[in-house]
Amino acid sequence: MTTSRTLIGSRSTGIGSRALAVALSLVTAPLLVVTSAAHAHAANPTLRSLAEAKGRYFGTALTQGDLNAGGETSIAGTQFDAVTPGNEMKWDTTEPSNGRYNFGPGDRIVSFARSHNMRVRGHNLVWHSQLPSWVGSTPLNQVQRVMESHITTEATHYKGQVYAWDVVNEPFNDNGSLRHDVFYNAMGTGYIADALRTAHAADPGAKLYLNDYNIEGENAKSNAMYNLAKQLLAQGVPLNGIGFESHFVVGQVPASVQANMQRFANLGLDVAVTELDDRIHLPAGSAGLQQQASDFTSVVRACLAVSRCVGVSQWGVDDAHSWIPGTFPGYGAATMYDGNDQPKPAYHAVVSALGG
Repeated sequence: MTTSRTLIGSRSTGIGSRALAVALSLVTAPLLVVTSAAHAHAANPTLRSLAEAKGRYFGTALTQGDLNAGGETSIAGTQFDAVTPGNEMKWDTTEPSNGRYNFGPGDRIVSFARSHNMRVRGHNLVWHSQLPSWVGSTPLNQVQRVMESHITTEATHYKGQVYAWDVVNEPFNDNGSLRHDVFYNAMGTGYIADALRTAHAADPGAKLYLNDYNIEGENAKSNAMYNLAKQLLAQGVPLNGIGFESHFVVGQVPASVQANMQRFANLGLDVAVTELDDRIHLPAGSAGLQQQASDFTSVVRACLAVSRCVGVSQWGVDDAHSWIPGTFPGYGAATMYDGNDQPKPAYHAVVSALGG
């Protein structure tokens, strides 16, 4: 997102001194207001304004429930310029029974994004998890038709409203093998290319991503994703980017994040940090919070150093609404805002990393 400024110049017009004074007073007054606002903005920069100045976005994730949390939505609309629906575009929500669609929850997230001038990352079209039971029980010779129908219907519904799609989410096991889910069992490795082509046909303007976790550093899983990406591109498959989920444990951000991003970028792909959080073993003490600040900084700096890294999204707004405590017992405090919506050291460190 860019902003433009119009500079008002003056030249001699031959008008009288009194008329000139009046004219100058009319021009000068609004300029004083603009100047004051600019100073206020400079004194309190937001993540979104700083990221945009670097040619990036800084996003967050929201669920329907989050839209009812006043403090959280205020931060989301002010600090972030991209939003990923936490659950509202996943298969179990959008097509809970075969051929019966429910886009209401996702539409609410899109409406919030539009009203706050935020882009939307669609998440997701094909995933082994959060599938309604009817998909898993579909005869294998019908799965391709079901998958293509789902992708086409959802991507068409959000055509022009979604900046990018996580078309296939988490396709790999940690050892680099493809998950043997219902899509793989029905179509083999070809299901990924088919999903991408189907999504592109439905919405040619959307950026199409593969998204996964534990691929942030160079390892067996990221090597498998890299090799898959090369193969898809060689086949002319419309793949535009790779999403690095980035669910970290404090102090364990891989040293090879930047180099790993760069090798995917060298293929001509965009890269994005899509679900960033950094969990701490509770209670979170000062040392943990400072290490978290260092971790967030290293991730943001890596993105800034790779020209094709388009942005960073934190998974959720604040600690009170984070998924971490419910999934990883004993851990929490994983975001830049505490449970009272106050910025933590990680927030200030990211502001600094972005040049604030």
